[in-house]
Amino acid sequence: MLALLAAALAAATQAGPTPAEPATATTISGLNPAQLFALAERARAAGQLRDAEVLLRALTEDPDPEIRAEARFRLALLLDAQDKRAEAATLLRRLLDEKPDAARVRIELARILTAMGETGAAARELRQAQAAGLPPDVARVVDQFRTALRSRAPIGATFELAVAPDSNINRATSRQTLDTGLFPIELSPDARAQSGIGLAPSGQVYLRLPLTSRLSLLPRVSGSARLYRSSAFNDIQIEPEIGLEHQAADGSRVTLSAGHDWRWFGDPLFSRTRSLTLDWLQPIGRRSQLTASAAVNWARFPRNAGQDGTGYQLSGTYEFAVSVRAGAALTLSGGRQDARDPGFANWSGGVSALYFHQVGRATLFGSAAVRRLEGDGPLFVFTDRRREWLMRGVLGGTFRQLSVRGFAPVVRLVAERNSSTVGLFDYRRLAVEAGLSRTF
Repeated sequence: MLALLAAALAAATQAGPTPAEPATATTISGLNPAQLFALAERARAAGQLRDAEVLLRALTEDPDPEIRAEARFRLALLLDAQDKRAEAATLLRRLLDEKPDAARVRIELARILTAMGETGAAARELRQAQAAGLPPDVARVVDQFRTALRSRAPIGATFELAVAPDSNINRATSRQTLDTGLFPIELSPDARAQSGIGLAPSGQVYLRLPLTSRLSLLPRVSGSARLYRSSAFNDIQIEPEIGLEHQAADGSRVTLSAGHDWRWFGDPLFSRTRSLTLDWLQPIGRRSQLTASAAVNWARFPRNAGQDGTGYQLSGTYEFAVSVRAGAALTLSGGRQDARDPGFANWSGGVSALYFHQVGRATLFGSAAVRRLEGDGPLFVFTDRRREWLMRGVLGGTFRQLSVRGFAPVVRLVAERNSSTVGLFDYRRLAVEAGLSRTF
């Protein structure tokens, strides 16, 4: 499939700029760029990959932007052939930053991302390519490629480490005294909003094990943490999961996953949760896809058995390519949480939207979410049941021009406002996350 895609695209579209042979263009060796490209190709065909790489790297410094682009493209393919896929993907991303309409470059990037196990990112690149329009024969092959995206067996990982200044690390009210409806209560300092600077590592490791041509086993372990000077405010979460995925001939996928989640707030264990999730993905045309998810979980809270209960969640996301440089997604969700204590039982629902745009070698993104929660009954000594609106906005960017050894800087600004009838949960929060991320 990959060979067919490359052949169809090379025949129907231009791979990249074709270097011309200007009469006055020379190098210190007396060869012009076209001759150097030919020499690099002969070295590659003869198996002298190191020599070919040296020549192409030299051409990536040529003052002519078209020559540099062609050299990067050829160098990326050469590195991919040597299993240096992370460096190859970085080169192709850099080329797309300058030439977002280069369809073959984008599709080659999707191919390499697939080999690295980044099938979600690969599918996104294909949608962006198709947003610009492709020749009919190429479009048909791309459709088949999208269908086959999940048929490989990669192993991979993602990792991010950020420094996170936060105005409200415990998501608590700033009030000193609360009115319960019966009598006022005074909150201790650690029950009120606390600011701080934390370390925020997160990541996951995953594996794909094909069982048949359409059925795969998907083990995964993910984790995240917020670590502060005072361990009482630490938030640590670890979740191993195993899933069984079936892919249909039309590219749709159904995945059934079982997981177990442990979460710590402060030093002791806060909760442990078993979950069962059913996910369905359906491509819609060539520029969009729909995903739907249904989940049930069984939560236990060692510190407060009144919170123990069963939760049910439904969500749907429509993701689409706006242009070769931009994409968006819209998500609707709803849920029911049962609990022994009616004060902790609730219904909830929300909507969120995401937009990203590539500007040069940076990807800028923004998201907004609104969520409504209605509690079943009063909580603790409060006379009113919990009713609240949570609003959350995120602005940020990934800046690949500052990448070092595959680690790209990422910055996010997060703003939250939770308006609640129970003063204990009424809060504001503003946080900045600045760090490095990488996919292996």
